[in-house]
Amino acid sequence: MKVEHLRHIGKQLFAEIGKTRLKPFTSESLGKGAGGDRTFPIDKKAEDIIISSLQSLNEPLSIISEEAGLEEIKGGGRKVLIDPIDGSKNAITGIPFYCTSIAVSDGDSIGSIFMGYVINLLTGDEFWAEKGKGAFFNGERIYTQKDDIFYLIAYEAQSPKNDIPKIMKLLAEAWRTRCWGAMALDISYLAYGAVSVFVTPSLSRSFDFASGYLLVEEAGGVFTDINGKSIDSVEIGLKRSAPLLASGNKQLHEKALKLLNM
Repeated sequence: MKVEHLRHIGKQLFAEIGKTRLKPFTSESLGKGAGGDRTFPIDKKAEDIIISSLQSLNEPLSIISEEAGLEEIKGGGRKVLIDPIDGSKNAITGIPFYCTSIAVSDGDSIGSIFMGYVINLLTGDEFWAEKGKGAFFNGERIYTQKDDIFYLIAYEAQSPKNDIPKIMKLLAEAWRTRCWGAMALDISYLAYGAVSVFVTPSLSRSFDFASGYLLVEEAGGVFTDINGKSIDSVEIGLKRSAPLLASGNKQLHEKALKLLNM
């Protein structure tokens, strides 16, 4: 599998889902997906497009998707982690901030991810990374923030009442904060250099952050759990596994950790 295969899938998604952008999707739930969240028609449509395209590659793959769970192609092989629509609650309410995230791994842990891809389904903008080859935005090499100023801190809070107090000391030091509701895009823009730090104190699932992890690493940033521990050994799967902290560089990361542990 190559990045061009993922980009081809992205073009299909943008053509079929992006064309309805800026219009609310139906909010009628189809039930709960394998990841535990509610599945909406837009999630199912995106997943069907992705899985059909992966099947056409005729390669042994093990797909781990938020909606369908585990699906083996030709007996299984490299793991493909899919979040068909990251930010589906934004999509169904007409808020223009959601994406698709796909990561490919040759092992069972986050550290074995070697390819990541995120497409903004509103703009068609693409982020991708290959291990050892860098991170890219629409084909141009990207890098994380270089200085140690908290210009913009992005965060996610699954339970605002519980989560925001845990990160308030960090947020209070930022020039600006944002909670956009689509983790993969949050982290992609950190790799792009537009976000200084991303934090979520809630446990996150591997397909939520798999692509973003590689993007940040390849763009020069730092990505750990919220306590500064490496997430390389975190097992790939459907279970919620780790609270996350990603920063543009080591200095930002150390400052963020100090504030989070005060």
